Amino acid sequence: MHNFDHWLRIPALVLPAVISAPAFATQYLNVEQAQKILFPNAEQFLAAPLTLSAEQIRAIETRSGVRVRNSTVNAWRAQQAGKPAGWFLLDEVYGKHELITYAVALTPDGTVHGIEILDYRETHGNAIRNPKWRAQFVGKKTGAPLQLDDDIKNISGATLSCKHVTEGVRRLLASYAVALK
Repeated sequence: MHNFDHWLRIPALVLPAVISAPAFATQYLNVEQAQKILFPNAEQFLAAPLTLSAEQIRAIETRSGVRVRNSTVNAWRAQQAGKPAGWFLLDEVYGKHELITYAVALTPDGTVHGIEILDYRETHGNAIRNPKWRAQFVGKKTGAPLQLDDDIKNISGATLSCKHVTEGVRRLLASYAVALK
């Protein structure tokens, strides 16, 4: 019995450390802040959430090569001087284990204007917030390869985050072409 009691002490010592381990989730921006960064001159953002049909989902998956996990596209139309300035799309992808919330700004013709990372919940890989990495997407349109290590450079230590955000942008560009254009 004495040895059994000794083994019970280990969980008793480890459990408090696990429970009090720091969380790594970081919110860098909220939606309104990201909208203002991506469309600084916009006066208004009109919510335009879109529920995709089964046919649209199939078309998006075919065009992008990426599975559509959510049938809702969180979209806002940016307005400047009473005219459309583009689209603000909010999306989530998995990094390695946790979700990454990011936003993509599209010009009225569907060209990527910018990307912002709003929430990053992984313990590693937040280097995708690097402006130089995100700038690789600017100017991309539907049909661009958007492949990691092809036209989008990888970041060592953030491979899955890079890969999944790249796929997410490719999927959002296909969503624009299929459902928002």
